[in-house]
Amino acid sequence: MSDALLPDDIVQLARRVVEENAAAGRKVALAESCTGGLVAAALTEIPGSSSVLDRSFVTYSNEAKQELLGVERDIIEAFGAVSVACVYAMARGALERSDADVAVAISGIAGPGGGSEAKPVGTGVFARLEK
Repeated sequence: MSDALLPDDIVQLARRVVEENAAAGRKVALAESCTGGLVAAALTEIPGSSSVLDRSFVTYSNEAKQELLGVERDIIEAFGAVSVACVYAMARGALERSDADVAVAISGIAGPGGGSEAKPVGTGVFARLEK
């Protein structure tokens, strides 16, 4: 095990994200909900991440999604925060509010409570948008 903050397999995935986006000349923005900033933490473990990571929005609450990323209340009310519609709006908001070329959004039900039959604990939804 290295002295990295996160497990080695996560660090290796983060290294791949940083290296591939650096090679492509892309800047990345993140819009995180259930991960609470851990994706940004993983990326910043990697030397050279400052050339790739533009910014990360941690929008755990529905209000934060609306205020920081411009997610419409109607989307959250109709589809929920853990939905393709919501993460698409989160990614679009991150892209519009950054200097990034690509944005990734993540929302989910981390648990231990909060799940339902339709969206059980462990459900995760992702979106990726490019300029």
